Amino acid sequence: MLDNEEKKEMREVAHSPQFKNDLRRVSETRYNPFIVNGNVDLDRVIEFLNEFNNFISHNQRPFRKIIDKICKL
Repeated sequence: MLDNEEKKEMREVAHSPQFKNDLRRVSETRYNPFIVNGNVDLDRVIEFLNEFNNFISHNQRPFRKIIDKICKL
């Protein structure tokens, strides 16, 4: 857990203009592999979905019924 001094420091950093400017600069350089020249490249999307499907297509285990009566998270 954070003590009061650490919480205060985090609040000060969160409200600083420099921190907000840094986050803005990071978001501007974010890379999206599906966007080409400002438009979604459907070939890339379809290729990704096909490869992802190949990756997750494993043999599923049979469903086992959950027998607990009280489940708390």
